[in-house]
Amino acid sequence: MANGRGHVGGMANERGRVGGVANERGHVGGVANGRGRVGGVANFPHIRRKIQHTPQAPLAGGLLPGAWIAGALLGGASIAGALLAGASIAGALLTGGPIAMTLARRRLVRVPASSANLGPGFDVLAAALALHLELEVCETGAFAVHTDLAVRRDRDNLVVRAFERLHPADGFEFTITSNIPLSGGLGSSAAAVVAGLAAADHLFELDADVLGIAAELEGHLDNVAAALEGGFVVCDHGRAHRFEPPMGLEAVLVVPNEAVHTDRARAALPASVPRDDAVFNVAHASMLMLGLATADWDLIAAGLQDRLHQPQRAHLYPRSVDLLARARGLGALGATISGAGPTVLVWCTYEQTGPLLEALRRETDGWATVMRGRFEPQGADVRSF
Repeated sequence: MANGRGHVGGMANERGRVGGVANERGHVGGVANGRGRVGGVANFPHIRRKIQHTPQAPLAGGLLPGAWIAGALLGGASIAGALLAGASIAGALLTGGPIAMTLARRRLVRVPASSANLGPGFDVLAAALALHLELEVCETGAFAVHTDLAVRRDRDNLVVRAFERLHPADGFEFTITSNIPLSGGLGSSAAAVVAGLAAADHLFELDADVLGIAAELEGHLDNVAAALEGGFVVCDHGRAHRFEPPMGLEAVLVVPNEAVHTDRARAALPASVPRDDAVFNVAHASMLMLGLATADWDLIAAGLQDRLHQPQRAHLYPRSVDLLARARGLGALGATISGAGPTVLVWCTYEQTGPLLEALRRETDGWATVMRGRFEPQGADVRSF
């Protein structure tokens, strides 16, 4: 066991195995044996956990003759911080009884909402939005899902399914909260998938391809890239390129009460498009990108138009599409359908936001909820406790 200076004192057991606990510098103090094997428990994120921990590790026969205890124990130095939470050694050292070890690993993950397409950037452009899903994963020894959301509470929960893509969820409890609407095109499923994968990847230090696996599970690279990276993203054949939102650019969300299933929205799209429409979208996506890169509000406003997906889906949510045409008259830079819809992402500057909120609430009274939003520069965040 490590003392205050990181030196190692040892205790031999009958099997000659060594159990170790990481000290504050990340060095491992062990219980020494004849075979010189070391089993370590790392309590820092940069130390790989490659060891299978058992709930109880017997210390056979107590202290064998010839074993010595490091000065940290004899001198009365506190070892509470060095031992993982719940480890009990009092009595075990004196009687030779079992040492009970409770790992109680815990992670808190926060993932933003996302809006894909952004007008002309069909399946290519997306942005993170300042609505969030929060996931707490805690190792308790039992599996459970706790949430007030209208989602499954078993292993078919999307967060759990994503988690189990990297590691079994046995022994972990999942607590999920979110202010992202569950339908409407704001990336709620992408946030759930990213949260589950990020939690497992961080807990077990797997260095997994979270973006690639999330895109495979969720089906939309643009949404998962924005949720994972934050800011604005440009996606291309499995890769995502991120850039910062311009200062002063905001958004207002109009979320209709009636949802449209993504499959119906996809089915409304033709297999091919006229060349003129394709060229139109390339031009407007380029203007939008230049406007975002230079904080040019006029270019952003000009670049929000689309001919590839919004007109084709107009019959699914006519009031949302009608709002696209009237957004500038209400004081906005413009508006786009968020993802497959029917939510409308209304683009504005900081100064326009207050009056625009009031105007949109009047216009959508009875059929939609209006929410203030902003473009979120922070992507998925994982914290350990």
